[in-house]
Amino acid sequence: MPKAKIITGMAPLPQYIMPDESEPDYELILEQLHNYRKSLIGSSYYYVRANDERCCLCRIVHGGGKMFFHEIVDHQKHGISDEDIAESVKLDTGSFILPGHYHISPHIETKLRVLYDI
Repeated sequence: MPKAKIITGMAPLPQYIMPDESEPDYELILEQLHNYRKSLIGSSYYYVRANDERCCLCRIVHGGGKMFFHEIVDHQKHGISDEDIAESVKLDTGSFILPGHYHISPHIETKLRVLYDI
């Protein structure tokens, strides 16, 4: 299957990630999200991932059985601004044990719940 062409310097969204040794332990991420009930919206768990280049909204979608899909979400299509994402990083209490991973802010949770009418 041909790869998507990168036009703007950023890969198209959503991006589905197949974890390998270079990616964080997704079972550990899921365990952390299970303990933070506000991250479960509909049937997906949401969190923020940050690196040196940018912050992004991510979600874990149950694919059946023990299979989960990890997706980088186009947050702007969900009505969430870059400032909203940055605020989640600033407000985080450090409860996520993996560096560079943060729980969503109450503001993002509210926007997602309104979007999904939950």
